[in-house]
Amino acid sequence: MCSSDLDWIDLYIIHRPDPLTPIEETLRALDDLVRAGKVRYTGCSTFEAWQVVDAQWTARHHHLNHFVTCQDQYNVIKRDVEHTLLPAMQAHGLGLIPHTPLAAGLLSGKYQRNAPMPAGARMTREKRQADRWINDANWAVVERLAAFAAAHGHTLLELAMSWLAANPQVASIIAGATSPEQVELNARSVEWRLSAEDLAKINTLTQ
Repeated sequence: MCSSDLDWIDLYIIHRPDPLTPIEETLRALDDLVRAGKVRYTGCSTFEAWQVVDAQWTARHHHLNHFVTCQDQYNVIKRDVEHTLLPAMQAHGLGLIPHTPLAAGLLSGKYQRNAPMPAGARMTREKRQADRWINDANWAVVERLAAFAAAHGHTLLELAMSWLAANPQVASIIAGATSPEQVELNARSVEWRLSAEDLAKINTLTQ
């Protein structure tokens, strides 16, 4: 943002597709905002790969401003977007803004298998999140990744964030924080520069 009174929005993201509104109508409304100087760039969130392609083709066909980013769930455990969304984004030059980079905290290092849940933590408070992420398969991956990180003098958190930052399609990372200290820790966590060999090993560990 350029000032405290929000002269413009740098990136305006549609939260999810609207099945009742043609994508052309949505893109024209966004194009009006860009041309009026109220928005600089636009992006989409939770779009399927075919919807991203449809939106990009529609914008090009009608000479409208197009999406520059996609926001979707992506982390070293949850990698479904690699099958269809990321290839579609790469073909159309879009950047990925991943949310849930730490798998609701499972990749933060604060949770341990067969140990009490940490007081006040997200998955301690929200059973739905715990049911979604905590299972034997994920624990096995987390423990392998934690051991790999420790062998290289790093934490599991640093591995999770640096793995995302190493992907050239990742434009920015949505990382939640409940304190200034967590913000600083998240920012520092991407300083581990993973090599091609590191990334290949991580791929093996997560399969």
